[in-house]
Amino acid sequence: MEGLMVAKKAAQPGEKKSPQLVSASINENLGRRVKKLRRDRGWSLEQFAAVSGVSRSMLSEIERERANPTLSVTYRIALAFGMSLRDLIESADSSSAIQIIRAGDRAQIFRADRHCQIRTLSPLNLEKDVELYELRLPVRGFLRSQPHVEGTREFLTVESGAIELQCGGARAVLEKGDSTTYRADVPHAIVNASRREAVMFLVVIYR
Repeated sequence: MEGLMVAKKAAQPGEKKSPQLVSASINENLGRRVKKLRRDRGWSLEQFAAVSGVSRSMLSEIERERANPTLSVTYRIALAFGMSLRDLIESADSSSAIQIIRAGDRAQIFRADRHCQIRTLSPLNLEKDVELYELRLPVRGFLRSQPHVEGTREFLTVESGAIELQCGGARAVLEKGDSTTYRADVPHAIVNASRREAVMFLVVIYR
């Protein structure tokens, strides 16, 4: 991205300061990262604009690395993803050799509602082709997903309980200790098939 600059101290929400620009030296791949995070969540640009409060045209320009996003715009994008501003713009190669995701880190909660809870076990600030999640489904809970990008596969291991996997027109029941791999570029669903909470580890591989 061209012409990007950064303040030494980021403005806090509510401070009456003029917008400042985010530095390319901090993250040369902001547009690519934003695009990947949006697609991972299955959002269209219109949905992303509604969630973030940033116009569709601006988001499109950012994803194509043709825009100079202000600090305030970048902050709104980070909030839409449930991330801190630092995590969104931090360069992957500037991170520590050891990154720890603590069990109680609420920033890692990707989704939590009455149907399921998804916790990200891979760092949010890294570009990656492989993602790891902990998935918890309450009784009668489920996770239904639209097709991901072509070639995407998922690997699932059941830690406790039992689930029914639905992929395309196929169905299979898995219990504690069972593992499976399946196409994720078609509609697919994971449904709790037990009378207790089902806990799984899910790996998503993009190709």
